[in-house]
Amino acid sequence: MNLSTSKLPAVFVEKMKELLGSEYAAFAESYEQPRAYGLRVNTLKLSGDAFFEKSPLTLSKVSWSNEGYYYEEGERPGKHPYYHAGLYYIQEPSAMAPVELLDVKPGDRVLDLCAAPGGKSTQIAAKLQGTGMLAVNDIHSDRVKALVKNLELFGIRNSVVLNEKPERLMKPFAAYFDKILIDAPCSGEGMFRKEDDMISQWKPAAVLEYSRMQRELLEQAASMLAPGGTMVYSTCTFSPEENEVHIAAFLDEHVDFDVVDVRGYADFSPGRPDWLRAPWGDGAYSARAIAAVAGTARLWPHRLKGEGHFAAVLRRQGFAATENAAVGAALSGREGAPLRKGWTRAAVPSAGVSLEPLQAFGRELLRSGVVPEAAGRLVCFGEHAYAAPEGLPELSGVKIVRPGWYLGALHRGRFEPSHALAMGLRMEDARRVVNLAVTDARVIRYLKGETLEVSPEEVRRDEPGIALKGYCLVCVDGFSVGWGKWHEGMLKNEYPPGWRWT
Repeated sequence: MNLSTSKLPAVFVEKMKELLGSEYAAFAESYEQPRAYGLRVNTLKLSGDAFFEKSPLTLSKVSWSNEGYYYEEGERPGKHPYYHAGLYYIQEPSAMAPVELLDVKPGDRVLDLCAAPGGKSTQIAAKLQGTGMLAVNDIHSDRVKALVKNLELFGIRNSVVLNEKPERLMKPFAAYFDKILIDAPCSGEGMFRKEDDMISQWKPAAVLEYSRMQRELLEQAASMLAPGGTMVYSTCTFSPEENEVHIAAFLDEHVDFDVVDVRGYADFSPGRPDWLRAPWGDGAYSARAIAAVAGTARLWPHRLKGEGHFAAVLRRQGFAATENAAVGAALSGREGAPLRKGWTRAAVPSAGVSLEPLQAFGRELLRSGVVPEAAGRLVCFGEHAYAAPEGLPELSGVKIVRPGWYLGALHRGRFEPSHALAMGLRMEDARRVVNLAVTDARVIRYLKGETLEVSPEEVRRDEPGIALKGYCLVCVDGFSVGWGKWHEGMLKNEYPPGWRWT
């Protein structure tokens, strides 16, 4: 769908004319062009090249993301079994840029401070490759539900989900993280072409309202970044008040932070120091701050195939946290300490709850024989069992939605495996599998929640002596999509009602 500039707010148009000058005509013309559609491959499950080979979509590469691809307008990647297997995340191409600039490495401890609905969180997790730790937080409880679902869909096993005000995270996570992403709430001007609703919701006063919030988020995040660490501040808006002005002011107030210059990266344009003047900024910035702003990144819809974004890479001076074991140990909290009141380590499960059903499930269903492989990471809350990421500090008083990979419920002497457990397993992890070809009509029926006819020969077992009856990991083309219970030629469907194909 194309968007005429006549639909844009008049105040916004005048502001952009003043900012862009002679370049405004090209900017305005971009609104007459079709928007770009993108997806990002989940490299926790397969490589980008492997997905490209098997994808039914018409794909072309996004230049700034190795895992990012454009697909054609009219194609429906959300209506394909591979989506339900978590093989990709549907994401606007420019939105992939901030995490690429964050440069996450396996083993990092990473915070996504404003995470919902989870697109960038899943991108970070894929780069961690199951190592390190990812803390994802969002202040809005209604949006956290979508965040949890997307993390589960991607099969992420090393994350903790928080629903807390950022200021309440500052004490337990003081100087803790190697990398922090602040994908800040903003006025959303860069999304006008993508979402018509953003146009009707935009108000000039919103720029200042968001600006105050963004300034606080930068301050709060800075206190949680370890020396030598990196954080990326990003928005999907054009206003200098929400972008360059914040970075210049932050640098003048934090002499231990520098901008990592990203000029020349992909098709990104440099930040605009000339926009630090009135009426957008007060102009009273140091020469260091003004020069550094040019090293931030602008993504313009008339200069690349994507929507409008801003990103600044900020590095805290000092030694890298991962290189100092003493600091790492001090920040990790007491070994074996509870994550918060009410949570207990598996060694001391909740009163009346036995871990034997969980252990029996591992022996029966998993080649490793245990759930999870690192049994010392187990924590329980009531009947629910989780595998917590390693090295978490004590989080008393913090609102935790998920303290780790949700494994399932210990209920009345039996273990009921979660959908998150299924999505986090590979086909080769399981000892009893039903693997359906994507062309098999039963795949859609399974995703709709129907019971399936499955012959004994279709139940793949690790060893001939393993019983046919019981839980099976259901896969599509070798990728897990959920659980089923096989008995006498029928597969009882365990696919969650809220996830079903509609």
